[in-house]
Amino acid sequence: MLESTFLHLPHVGPKTEINLWRQSILTWDQLELHLRHWPSNRENRRLIKFRLQESREHRNQASYFHKILPPSERWRLYRDFRQTCVFLDIETTGVTIYGHEITVIGLYDGQHTYHFINGQNMDEFEDALECYDLLVTFNGGRFDLPFISSFFPNLQFRQAHIDLLHVVRRLGYRGGLKSIEPLFGIARSPEIQEMSGYEAVVLWHQYRQGNADALEKLLLYNEADVVNLKIIMDIVWERLQRELEFETGRLLPFDL
Repeated sequence: MLESTFLHLPHVGPKTEINLWRQSILTWDQLELHLRHWPSNRENRRLIKFRLQESREHRNQASYFHKILPPSERWRLYRDFRQTCVFLDIETTGVTIYGHEITVIGLYDGQHTYHFINGQNMDEFEDALECYDLLVTFNGGRFDLPFISSFFPNLQFRQAHIDLLHVVRRLGYRGGLKSIEPLFGIARSPEIQEMSGYEAVVLWHQYRQGNADALEKLLLYNEADVVNLKIIMDIVWERLQRELEFETGRLLPFDL
């Protein structure tokens, strides 16, 4: 999909992008040929051509496109960088970074779940994160990533980031992750189905008091979060692709 995206180019907005697709201009290469005739302003043509060349040079760097794509369109990065994408969710002792700490960080790469537990292996998290180019969270821009930054003061997020909260809102969904999961056909296991963030805090304190089973349940709860993020990401990507195809009136080569 990335090479069919033009929104990161100077003087190209959503309507212009749709119009270009309707003219069968579907790739960066095709657009560059079109620049012989469009736009009429020579300086604008020069700027677009320069950004196209820059885009080719950074084709495999998700962070480059994260910086220049509109935040509402960063979902487009998912399919192109899914091989180095990870789904992230944290558990904490409270809802603010002041006076609270991270208890568990969960990562899911589409095949395996990895947990980093406070007091056990949390120091391995930074190195593990370096394996990925794209992060997917739910409300991570406001919660998970700032919390992690406060916990790891030397960590510099180099990854691109898709915050699913804003993606699902674009499709008309409101509420937290657990409240919208049923709308995507997701059902959690009975053991954790009714669990809330508050209960996750209680489980952590029970674990710290010697209850090993409490930690196992907390990890199961966190694993559901990160695994379900991928399910929702896959579904919304398909829906948004279909929306663009409907506006364009033709199939688009987004999943080649």
